[in-house]
Amino acid sequence: MYGLTRSRATIQIERAVLYPLPVPTIHIQEQVPLAPYTTLRIGGPARFFCEVTTEAELVEAVHFAREHTLPLFVLGGGSNLLVSDHGYPGLVIRATIAGNIDIDGYRDKLPQKTCITYRVPAGMDWDAFVHMVAEAGITGIECLAGIPGFVGASPIQNIGAYGQEVATSISVVRALDLESLEFVTLPSEQCGFAYRRSIFNTTHRNRYIITAVTFRLDLHATPTLTYADLQKHFAKQTTAPKPIDIYHAVREIRHGKGMLIVEGEADCRSAGSFFKNPIVAPSLLTEISNTLGTPAEKIPHWPAGEGLIKLPAAWLLERAGFHKGFLIGRAGISSRHTLALINADHATFADIAALRDGIQHEVQTRFGILLEQEPVQLGV
Repeated sequence: MYGLTRSRATIQIERAVLYPLPVPTIHIQEQVPLAPYTTLRIGGPARFFCEVTTEAELVEAVHFAREHTLPLFVLGGGSNLLVSDHGYPGLVIRATIAGNIDIDGYRDKLPQKTCITYRVPAGMDWDAFVHMVAEAGITGIECLAGIPGFVGASPIQNIGAYGQEVATSISVVRALDLESLEFVTLPSEQCGFAYRRSIFNTTHRNRYIITAVTFRLDLHATPTLTYADLQKHFAKQTTAPKPIDIYHAVREIRHGKGMLIVEGEADCRSAGSFFKNPIVAPSLLTEISNTLGTPAEKIPHWPAGEGLIKLPAAWLLERAGFHKGFLIGRAGISSRHTLALINADHATFADIAALRDGIQHEVQTRFGILLEQEPVQLGV
């Protein structure tokens, strides 16, 4: 199936030959409802659907889509996805790429800095991987506990929470390049990581299918608590918290905000934070201050680099009249977190879209900011 590995510049390339396969190994299903595969529990059927657990099966699925001239969508844990009521007219590949985790400790080029690397298959549960690392006493991703989905999705959105971003820990990403039909290994500096962004969801959207991620973590690093929620949680603790302590604290905090997927809890039928925190010019902060009659220093904001600032989307929603527990028909806002839009009672895509559009319109009208949707939208 695969040819020899060779180097091209700094990217390692391995050809995935898409010749007709003599023995079918994947099971292609038709008209499979997608709602059960998403945390919002919303969405119509996929025209074709299959699940792959190996790179060879992934290649076969791509071969099937191309042979039948089908659009292709790769589904992971479904935690950051909003699916149309009409479903998807192509092939949905649920990529649960499995395999062992390769662990390697080594001396980095910097003197006295010992690191450890984890090469993790894309189909591993993200929270399970975070727990494994934190339990080993290694810091770097413990603040990303409780985020649903698979490891393979973590670079796409450059997931972040409570002062950590996954980009700071990623060494390389292995993926199938759908343009060249080759497996490539992309160093982190070529992934275009930024706030909730990477080449995988911007400039090279739909080009790569991630099959493994390699993380590099400093064995001598110590946890740093930068967020108020975590500082408050450990305020009375006399000893420095260990990574596993922070892991459990983050999950507890996320649960309290309705941002932990717990079956049976209505607030958890969501896609997490639905809107990105907007990054704007400081002049807009002044305009909002004048509009509300509130001193600028009283409006929460943080530096975002390049002379820009980041505003909390939840704060904007609340000032625009969208509070926790807000409902419009069968869609609403979580009773515990303003940014989480929820499927309150058998909601449809249309219900969520109507609430989303209403929020975007009101925030833009009041503050001149068009909030950007965070979940990936499949279909219209």
